[in-house]
Amino acid sequence: MLQIRCKNNNITKSFPEGCSLLDVYQEYAEELQLPYPVVSAKVNNASQGLKFRLYHNRDVEFLDAREGSGRRVYVRSLSFVLYKATSDLFPGSKLFIEHPLARGYYCNFKKKQNRAAVVTDEDVERIKARIQEIIDLDMPFRRNEATTEEAVRIFAERGFQDKVKLLETSGTVYTDYYTLGETVDFYYGPLVPSAGYLKVWGLERYGDGLLLRVPDKNNPSVLAEKVDQPRTFEMFAEKGRWDIIMRLSNAGDVNKAILRGHASELIQVSEALQEKKIVKIAEEIDTRFHRRKKPIRIVLITGPSSSGKSTFCKRLSVQLLACGLRPYSFSTDDYFVNRADTPKLPNGQYDFDNIETVDYQLLGEHLERLMKGEAVEVPEYNFVTGKREFNGKKLRLQNDSVLIIEGIHALNPLLTQHIDNSLKYKIYISALTSISLDDHNWIPTQDNRLLRRIIRDYNKGAFTARETISQWRSVCEAEDQWIFPYQETADVMFNSALNIEFAVLRTHAEQILSTVPKNCPEYAEAHRLLKFIHYFLPISDKEIPPTSIMREFVGGSSFKY
Repeated sequence: MLQIRCKNNNITKSFPEGCSLLDVYQEYAEELQLPYPVVSAKVNNASQGLKFRLYHNRDVEFLDAREGSGRRVYVRSLSFVLYKATSDLFPGSKLFIEHPLARGYYCNFKKKQNRAAVVTDEDVERIKARIQEIIDLDMPFRRNEATTEEAVRIFAERGFQDKVKLLETSGTVYTDYYTLGETVDFYYGPLVPSAGYLKVWGLERYGDGLLLRVPDKNNPSVLAEKVDQPRTFEMFAEKGRWDIIMRLSNAGDVNKAILRGHASELIQVSEALQEKKIVKIAEEIDTRFHRRKKPIRIVLITGPSSSGKSTFCKRLSVQLLACGLRPYSFSTDDYFVNRADTPKLPNGQYDFDNIETVDYQLLGEHLERLMKGEAVEVPEYNFVTGKREFNGKKLRLQNDSVLIIEGIHALNPLLTQHIDNSLKYKIYISALTSISLDDHNWIPTQDNRLLRRIIRDYNKGAFTARETISQWRSVCEAEDQWIFPYQETADVMFNSALNIEFAVLRTHAEQILSTVPKNCPEYAEAHRLLKFIHYFLPISDKEIPPTSIMREFVGGSSFKY
């Protein structure tokens, strides 16, 4: 008999060898009384499907479809049902599950008979009806293990070149693949036991494709509220155009290019495309700076953690200088309220992400005076004493000056509420990953930023990988509250992700992630990140330019931060 400890209630019970996680859950279910249906579990802090069988004593934690690995299992399984529905109804069609958008997932769907045909309302209704039929039948998801050579053959026979390229370059001996009825697919993580688990979902037209709607991350019994994101959609579309230029659409393409010796060229083209975008932004600011009435005088830049804001600001400043302007970086940190007046979280810790940590009334007054050409004595924040000080530091904007304000609250209207909107130019930056593992396995944009932050924190000696991972959830919660609500108000968006990036990050991340102990909760995330990043062949960062946004995280930047 095995001893299985349920971490949800810290009770240990005996089970026969070879029992499944589903068997274990059914024994614990009545006393656990969890708020939402269970969809997966962690076994010794590693994510597993409920069909996983136990042969040794283990710690088990059951998960629902809220944030974390349980949510990924749910969305992954729903994606497979969508793929089966489209392939059943439209043989030979192509479905690309591309990226999160509008609190759902944007999908590009191409019908075989006319790949250029627009998806119709009738198509959507037919697909929805088939999805519901699959769910009502409670079709089981079946995991199959095969040699990688055999898996490659299976997918090659079905014309899945995206999966063939991925698996051929994965370096693995064995590969898991899944079946749902007669439909075959590959997913790099576990699925729910059967389609009947997927009670909450939606599907509708979005742009020229589909929007797969998923449960709310805080209350998975209801759909996440849809938020229209036209500017974000356009930024993804722009990155898609860059993918076409570089002839890359998935990890297999990246790996094949590396194997052909094209890594250096990919780096150069990626950096050139980003620089071209920065030049375009600088030229637009310059044009609007020189207009007769109400010229731009303030550039506001925001983005979530590890999006590359600092390097972007410096590169934009260089291009503004090349336009003949004089950019002046203005720090909102100096306008922090005194530490004693900083708002606190429910747990008693200081809430440094709250807009109330900034004295935006004083900041607004100073900005108004600067716009009028007046001199202002700006404060300096003493992070040792936790107090704001006035030390005689004065600022006056010249005729060719433009003020650059970068920070998490830069687009919050409270920060610049007394400044005419026509004088402001707003920029939103993030690492919106467009590259996927294959057509049905997208890479969450948060993963890109989390890997960057883990590497930067570790290299600076600020935090271990475990500490960075443990803080990440609160970081994301702050972004949801203080950054994302304002991203669509930006005049322009900048995508700081590079298609070659994961190949470079793997070189740094592997050793760092391996330091996370297996006996801590953060191991689950470290294990998942390691598993996914191994699908990219590693390359050295030696050819990454010193001005690259990536240098902000892997080190070696020529900029001073």
